[in-house]
Amino acid sequence: MANFSKSNVPQFSVDVYQNEYLPEGGREVSAIVTVSATGGGTVGTAVAAPHLYSPGAGPSAAVAIMVDCSGSMDYPPTKMRNARDATAAAIDTLRDGVHFSVIDGTHVAREVYPGNGRLAVADPATRAQAKEALRRLSAGGGTAIGTWLRLADRLLSTADVAIRHGILLTDGRNEHEAPEDLKAALESCTGRFTCDARGVGTDWEVKEVTGIASALLGTADIVADPAALAADFTQMMETAMGKEVADVALRLWTPVGTAVKFVKQVAPTVEDLTGRRTESGPRSGDYPTGSWGDESRDYHVCVEVPTANIGQEMLAARVSLVIPQPGGTVQNLGTQGLVRAVWTDDMAASTSINPQVAHYTGQAELAQVIQQGLDLRKAGDIDGATAKLGRAVQLASVSGNADTAKLLAKVVDVVDAPTGTVRLKAKVAEADEMTLETRSTKTVRVKK
Repeated sequence: MANFSKSNVPQFSVDVYQNEYLPEGGREVSAIVTVSATGGGTVGTAVAAPHLYSPGAGPSAAVAIMVDCSGSMDYPPTKMRNARDATAAAIDTLRDGVHFSVIDGTHVAREVYPGNGRLAVADPATRAQAKEALRRLSAGGGTAIGTWLRLADRLLSTADVAIRHGILLTDGRNEHEAPEDLKAALESCTGRFTCDARGVGTDWEVKEVTGIASALLGTADIVADPAALAADFTQMMETAMGKEVADVALRLWTPVGTAVKFVKQVAPTVEDLTGRRTESGPRSGDYPTGSWGDESRDYHVCVEVPTANIGQEMLAARVSLVIPQPGGTVQNLGTQGLVRAVWTDDMAASTSINPQVAHYTGQAELAQVIQQGLDLRKAGDIDGATAKLGRAVQLASVSGNADTAKLLAKVVDVVDAPTGTVRLKAKVAEADEMTLETRSTKTVRVKK
């Protein structure tokens, strides 16, 4: 793991939005914590220790590209060609000096380039060699994604770099290993590299692909038309090349008697981090946030405080950002946010809901009811599915989530969006249903 000095990393800031006022007997405190990293995200900004980068080349990084080469990639034959072209586009997007490899994924994992357990270092010559090696990719065999991830982990671990990242493409279900094997592979890779996962076509399992991205703090999406793979891979790699610092953790300290109810990322996507806490000291825990470039994310923190009398106030939680270091130490990124609790008999103050908290509570519910609605639809529960997806339409309308509203309109006929009155469509294209499910956790930022 890279050792960072304070002057090398982007500038992080923490802003807290909440209504700190509680009624007599009130115990639950919610806050939206906006974390922003600025002053970076461009090539030429070095963030790793001096031995880990070349001047002007950006932060040191290693990338493993895992390409599904199972037999189904030959149906239609253009799918395999599109996958090769997309991988070539990603390779072209690598910065000079970035370590990389290409993995052929079937029921086993095989190194395509450079081979022999090594990583190549990107330059014009190695890019050309890698793209030549892609010609050897052909479809045949099964699908065992856990083996792909384990090989990627082994290869990425050979590089002394700041950022380790994977890109995984699959077109089918993980049918040639037990679910517990994939789960074990994900557990062994968690915290070692981030990974973006993509499903191409419509024969893959949404929950498998989104589960991989969730566990490894990456993004998940559908590429229904294989012809769109090259553009998607290029964008994914550009984003990966913009990452400047890895392993940032959100540290939450709470006083005696205070319990953490949940910690969720709520923008740009919903991701429940509550169960990923690692203890970091007395009444303190760390929640992983992955790699950062020049970007901003929102987190919903909810704690339960002891009861207190009218007029009393307390610090309910303190949020800071840290980077774990070798030997169990951490680097503090020098910024913090305070979550307060103040007890009042002013009913107007204590019953007011902070706009940011209200917005993201609705966004989290939106993601949940979409998943529930689609599951009920698949199970044949028409009434249940209609109720959940109607609520989703209502929430998308209220929050201004136009992208999700458009996706919902391909699954239901919207009679009245503000009231959530809908009818399930009799026929829904599989790609439309999978797109809605895959992108259900994408949120819109609160309107300031």
